[in-house]
Parts: sequence; C-alpha cells; structure tokens
Amino acid sequence: MAVDLLEKRGSNYSGRPVFPLHESAGFSRATALMDYGNDHQLHRKMLQKYFNKGKASLHRPFQAQEARALVQNLILKPENRQEHLIRFATSIIIQISYGHVIEAEDDPYLKIVNDVVHHVLPVIGPPEGSVVDLFPFLRHFPSWFPGAHDAYLARSTRPFVEQLHQYPVADIGEQMRLGTAKPSFLAAQLEEMQSGEGNHAITLEHIQGVSAVLYLAGTDTTASSLSTFFLAMVLHPECQAKAQQEIDAVVGSNRLPDFNDRPSLPYIECILQETLRWHPAVPLGIPHTSREDDTYNGMFIPKGSIVVAHARGMALNEEVYKDPFTFEPDRFISKPTGRGEPYLSGSFGFGRRICPGRFLADDSLWIAIATALAVLSISREIGEDGLEIIPEDKFKLEATSQPLPYRCRIYPRNDVMRSLVA
Repeated sequence: MAVDLLEKRGSNYSGRPVFPLHESAGFSRATALMDYGNDHQLHRKMLQKYFNKGKASLHRPFQAQEARALVQNLILKPENRQEHLIRFATSIIIQISYGHVIEAEDDPYLKIVNDVVHHVLPVIGPPEGSVVDLFPFLRHFPSWFPGAHDAYLARSTRPFVEQLHQYPVADIGEQMRLGTAKPSFLAAQLEEMQSGEGNHAITLEHIQGVSAVLYLAGTDTTASSLSTFFLAMVLHPECQAKAQQEIDAVVGSNRLPDFNDRPSLPYIECILQETLRWHPAVPLGIPHTSREDDTYNGMFIPKGSIVVAHARGMALNEEVYKDPFTFEPDRFISKPTGRGEPYLSGSFGFGRRICPGRFLADDSLWIAIATALAVLSISREIGEDGLEIIPEDKFKLEATSQPLPYRCRIYPRNDVMRSLVA
C-alpha cells in the first residue's frame, strides 16, 4: 500500500502536514518537514547532486577511518558508548557537509549536535507526536493552559536550533573569504549562490535549511541504529559469534573489513538489515498528506488526509516475518538454509520523500558494524551476584526510536585485532 500510494501516486501523496511543535522550535526550513513544492524540490536537487549513490561512495575512506576511531574510543571508554556513537555519526556528516574534522571533545560543531540531541529532540519528539500537532491553535495559548506547555518548551529550544542553522554557514562563509575552506557540500552551495551560476533560486535560507537537516538527520538516525545493533549483540551472543566467524574466514586477522568485502560478508549484511527491521529508527516515518481527493481499493481518501507509512507495523507483519519480535538475521538467508524473507522496505521512507542521504547512511552503518564485530567482544555485564545482567528490549521514542539505557561490556577480541585500530 505504501508503494502504491507514496511511490506510484507520489505526485498526490508527497505533501506534509503542518508540524506546529517543530515550527515553534525553529525547524520551519527543514527539508524533511516542509510541504511539497518549489522550495522542497530545490532542496532535493541540492541534496541529490551531492549525495547520490556515486558521490556517496567517494566518502568511504573517511567513513572507514571514523569506524576505526569509533572502535578505539569504545575500547578506551566503553562506559561512554552512546557519546561515541553520536560522535561517529556526527564526524562523518560534518566532514562531508562542512569540510570540518572533529578533533577535540570541545569542538563547536560537536557541541551544537549534542545541544540539539540532549535539549531539543526530547522536547519536540517525532512529527505528529504532540497534542499541539493535533490542535495547532494551542501554540498561541499561555504555557499554563492545558496542552500548551509543549509549545512553550519547544520555543525555549529555539536558540539551539538557530545555532544549528547559522553557525556552520557563518563559519564556512568566513573560511571562504579567507581562502581556507575545504571542499564540502556547504561550500559548494555558498559558492554557487555567490557566483550567480547554476540554480539562481538558491538563497541563504535554503542553504541553512538543507545543511541543518543534514547535520541533524545524519547524526540521530545513524547513532540510534547503532545503539540498537549493540543491544542486539548483547541479547544475542550467538549472532555475534556467527558474524565473527564469517569475518575471520573471509577477511582474516591481518586487516580490517573494508567496503570491497561487503559482497563476501552476507551474514554481516543480514545483521545490518535485521537491525533496521527489528527496531526501525523512525518507526512511523514522517507523515505525508494527500494533495487531492483519491480512491484506493474502494476507500475514499479526501484531500488533506494524513498518510502514515508505519515502518514498525511493516516490520512486525507476521504474514511476512516469522517471529517478528525476535532478532534473527538468518531470516533473510535464502531457502532452504534460511527463510528467504525480504529486507524491510521503507527504512528510509518512500517515493519523492525518500531520504536523499540513504546511501551515505547505509555505508556508515555497514562499516561501523563490520569494524566493531571484527575488533570487539560485546557481552553482558556480570552483577554482584555473579549472574549476567540481561538488558530489557525496551525503547524510547523521541525524534527517533532508540533503546533505553543499558549496560554491557565492550573489550577487544584479542591483542592482534586491537593493534589494527591502534
């Protein structure tokens, strides 16, 4: 149904509803949230030109380097696991988007992301996730009015969101003036705008909106998916062992997996795909709207209807996936060895609103998972009673779905593998 409506009839189902809470926080310029029209199409052209499949593959050496840095950080300070995952995702998107390399914990680009992740996303939550989204007039009421407090909190986060929009553009603009700017998405857009060549419709507001959504979407979804992967490895050590056997057989112990190994590591691919299916990072997607009246399978869909592609519901469809609540990578292996079940479609959206950075995100997830499995042992902690502490399979939903805090042990598989990331 999602394919029929959102792809085959994409011209009618590519709109977005109004998101009052996100607008209150300052996200009215965000590509993913704006209604379908000229501005959105311009944003998409800007992104697709720089993040198509061919361009995404050019960033693989840097992604592999950051995957090694992630594993190093996890070995040195495993207790800071979530911070390391956020830094990994942030480092990649910032280097590509802005030409900036994060080298210190007090890096201003990293601080901006951490501020948004910790202060903004918990407040605004997922699109259509607040009573203010259902009753937009509440955003005009005082904070003490029932239901209006969410809008007040969202407005209080605007300074963080403005930094997200303004700081990178101002910083790269100054570097361009001084002649020190490195090649990046943002530098290319600013240069095109200033030169008057190319697409004359590009404005500073367009550039701020696109670069901000890159910054945010490229960080939160990747970090949450990797956190889900680590939880799955703690809960299912047999999957981890099988993956490491495959890596040892194909790659050996003298080097780390690289992107050329991907076709030869089918079980690693299954682990990645099962991570995306087991708990999708964006379980409800971002709602679409219908632009005109339509009829589908005898059902009348009025103009302006909100249409939700429920990725979590698709992932748990028992007609497609046996034991859907169970993390089981073997489900994707062809019969008779496996079940031959399909990868989850829609992890990155559908149709004209599909994530333009999906190729980059897919590469980042794969190299992080493959490198972590090659080098690390991810196991359960032992409690004071001498028994294993088994985390609960429970998630919280903010802007993305991610596991509730859980404990685990992370350490090198052996000295040889540790030396490869030293």
